[in-house]
Amino acid sequence: MKKHEENWKTLNSTYLFKKPWLTVREDSVELPNGSVIPSYYILEYPDWINVIAVTTENKFVFIRQYRPGIGGIHYELCAGVCEKEDTSPLVSAKRELLEETGYGGGKWKKYMEISANPGTHTNTTHCYLATGVEKRSEQNLDETECLTVHLLDREQVLKLLEGNKIKQSLMAAPLWKYFYENK
Repeated sequence: MKKHEENWKTLNSTYLFKKPWLTVREDSVELPNGSVIPSYYILEYPDWINVIAVTTENKFVFIRQYRPGIGGIHYELCAGVCEKEDTSPLVSAKRELLEETGYGGGKWKKYMEISANPGTHTNTTHCYLATGVEKRSEQNLDETECLTVHLLDREQVLKLLEGNKIKQSLMAAPLWKYFYENK
């Protein structure tokens, strides 16, 4: 292995901020070439999930909600945090889809795993494809959630992607993969 392909060595770690939804760590690190970065910041998050959910009528289950980080209302896949009490990311994905949209059932498969930013984020996003989902219940939203459910056809979703209207990269990536594989 070449020197530039080796792991970095952590010399020191200090937590600057520690909350359930965000933990910031400052590391002092030594690179394989001997260079030292005295302050390298790592964001620790729990793992996340998202779901491409397709109904028995071949409609895609989307949500729409306000996103304060970019100041707008956007279409998104159902997504959420892998809670500690969930026994697996799949359990988290099924729970989130049912809570946020009222849809469930169907055939589920792990679709891909991606990272928001492997340079600074510790977590993984587990993407699932759920086909043949059906309306099972009403939404069961948390106090902090305010979103609407939308059933979109293939052409509507492609138009959103092509028009750069799906802003969340962790959702656009699995959707582009889906449309590439399902031409």
